Amino acid sequence: MRPRVKRMIMMAPLAILAMVLFTFIGGEVVLHLWNWLLPPLLGWRQITFWQALGLLVLCRILFGGHGWHGYGRASFRRRMRERCENMTPEERERFRQRFRERFAERWGYRPSPSESRGQ
Repeated sequence: MRPRVKRMIMMAPLAILAMVLFTFIGGEVVLHLWNWLLPPLLGWRQITFWQALGLLVLCRILFGGHGWHGYGRASFRRRMRERCENMTPEERERFRQRFRERFAERWGYRPSPSESRGQ
């Protein structure tokens, strides 16, 4: 076998052990923080290790970004800036108008009289 393959095979058990250890430590941290803070402050019940681990996974799903580092807010802003730079002034104004209409539909926003006249 090549040395690189042999090294990867030897590293696999260590990587698995590191993931298990990291998961265990994360679950323990959530468990102790929850049980230390929330029952005395809010009167909520204490949780078990498995519930803490479930909370950790849920937070990762909801707020963790799934490891998609290239699709964050900065990347979105950069793509929108590039798209707007390539638009003509008329296209840009149509885009702004459509955005205002969709915003108004969704959030019930009504433009002020000065905005509706285009000032």
